[in-house]
Amino acid sequence: MDLGILGQIHFTWDFLIGFLSIIIVNLVLSGDNAFVIAMAVRSLPGKQRMNGIVFGVGAAVVLRVVLTFFAATLLQIQYVKLIGGAVIIWIAIKLLVEGVPEDKLQKEAKTLWHAVWIIIVADITMSIDNVLAVAAASKGNFFLLIFGLGLSIPIVVFASTLLVVLMDRYPIIIYVGAAVLGQVGGEMMVTDPLVIEILNPTNISKYCVEAFFTIGVVVAGKLWVKQKLARQMKIMDEASQTQSIDVKKKR
Repeated sequence: MDLGILGQIHFTWDFLIGFLSIIIVNLVLSGDNAFVIAMAVRSLPGKQRMNGIVFGVGAAVVLRVVLTFFAATLLQIQYVKLIGGAVIIWIAIKLLVEGVPEDKLQKEAKTLWHAVWIIIVADITMSIDNVLAVAAASKGNFFLLIFGLGLSIPIVVFASTLLVVLMDRYPIIIYVGAAVLGQVGGEMMVTDPLVIEILNPTNISKYCVEAFFTIGVVVAGKLWVKQKLARQMKIMDEASQTQSIDVKKKR
């Protein structure tokens, strides 16, 4: 079957295997993207959440298409995954602090475009491996490649929408999401070509690094929240003391 610019489809076993492989790859690899999207839009008002998901995923997918042509090269460049992993870890901690369920913490209002920007940065950073996996599963078939990139849209939108609802009901999922992103960031950093060249880490070392950042993101986020709570309580106490002094002076 000739699809013009999309190439040709031949219903062979290779095509069917590639088709099924792309579906599985998208289902398996879309989880971390869904977590970061859900955590980014959770602080938005209810009506803006879906807009944040749609705009963020749409922009990220467009950039994924562009990234497809450079993904293999980027993975071989030193510092790319190292810096990308550090960015993901920072985003994970930041989103945990912004979405942490402690009611006493006064959170800053977040805008729609702020959430979209976080989604784009995180998705592009995490999607290099995903894009390569889809490209490998397509086996050079342009139709399957486009299909794989397009399939990620409904999967991520559905998964992130569901996660937002679940996070509202079960805040513990916020910590799970942060931990997942920590693991992704740690994996990216320890598999950077520079790190491999200098340290040549074993599989056990890689797992230890991933575990460190998985736990470290949650611990760092909790410590940051604790510090912010202490600072807010101090400001409230000082304001209360000032009001008391003013009242005494008026008397």
